[in-house]
Amino acid sequence: MNTTSDHRVRATADVLDRIARFFDADYANYADDLQAIEMFAQKTGGPLLELGCGAGRLLAPLAEAGYRMTGVDLSPKMLQAARSKIEASGAADHVTLVEGDYRNAALAGPYRFAFIVMNTFLHLLTQADQLVALRHWRKHLAPRGLLLIDVFHPDVAQLASLDGRLEWDKTWQDPVTGATVMKLLSRTVDLAEQLLHVNLIYDEIFPDGQLKRTLAAFDLRYLWRYEAELLLEKAGFTLEAVYGDWGLGPFESASERMILLVRARG
Repeated sequence: MNTTSDHRVRATADVLDRIARFFDADYANYADDLQAIEMFAQKTGGPLLELGCGAGRLLAPLAEAGYRMTGVDLSPKMLQAARSKIEASGAADHVTLVEGDYRNAALAGPYRFAFIVMNTFLHLLTQADQLVALRHWRKHLAPRGLLLIDVFHPDVAQLASLDGRLEWDKTWQDPVTGATVMKLLSRTVDLAEQLLHVNLIYDEIFPDGQLKRTLAAFDLRYLWRYEAELLLEKAGFTLEAVYGDWGLGPFESASERMILLVRARG
């Protein structure tokens, strides 16, 4: 894993490949964002671009609904899972998968709607990286095309409580191996740098009692609202709305999500 000189730890392709096989089970019950994404897709008509598409959780249903899609991801194994899902849906001819860094990958286009969800934007660990990526994405949007960015809303009290203790997240059964999979995580925060240091742990306990542990460590750089708005303005976007949840309710102090909808200028 590559660490920058200031000790910021990026989620490399190797790290993402390591956890790709857990992704579908980990997020099997998560579809909070799908209805809103489908609404914006319907409004714009496509083609659509998903940045950091992972294992195709959103790509597959959107392609099945008839939208032409491009999905870009750093992880070959995530894209392999996405490809299998899309082929099973019968919509493979609607989807182009791009393996690469979304900061600079060849994305074709132009797209009427691009989106990046589930904190994936926070893998950009410096303002320079954020601006490079946003300006790159704007170039691949149609005139006045929309970009949606979904990140968590930082809670000061919760951030201050992150002391590296091991937290249980969820447990599930792997139907193929019969293993019980337990997901744990530990987090610490650097308030001055706005960095979350995240350690993911997946423990697989097999029927014969064997234990296999998979580790993944990376940083996330969280954003405050007006910091994000200035960043987007500087990158050539005009703010359309800030939502606090996937029901597209108002962004408020107690909101858990910060969903920014912006329009490309020029």
